[in-house]
Amino acid sequence: MIRDRKMYVAPTPFAIAEGTTGLITLILPKNIEVNRPFQQVGELVRIETSEIVVGYKFDLRTNELTAEKVPNPTAGTCHRFNAYRLISQSTKSVSMSIASVEEDEEEE
Repeated sequence: MIRDRKMYVAPTPFAIAEGTTGLITLILPKNIEVNRPFQQVGELVRIETSEIVVGYKFDLRTNELTAEKVPNPTAGTCHRFNAYRLISQSTKSVSMSIASVEEDEEEE
């Protein structure tokens, strides 16, 4: 077993959406209907990139982590989501992170 002291964490919805920090937020596919006691606080669109990550390679000599990618057969597909919070909670809007959009554009 090889173990390094560094920890690598894959992005979660909180890394790709803004307006969720410290707030209980429910993010669901757009086609799922939600009624009271929820209020809609955002609409998110995620477009699949041209490549997908299938693994990682870590070089212990250089401490470099490299993503291994393959072509994405469903590239360009749009996935739409709505963000909700309880009516008694904040109405702060939720949107896609600008950083995640820029990263997607750089990959293509």
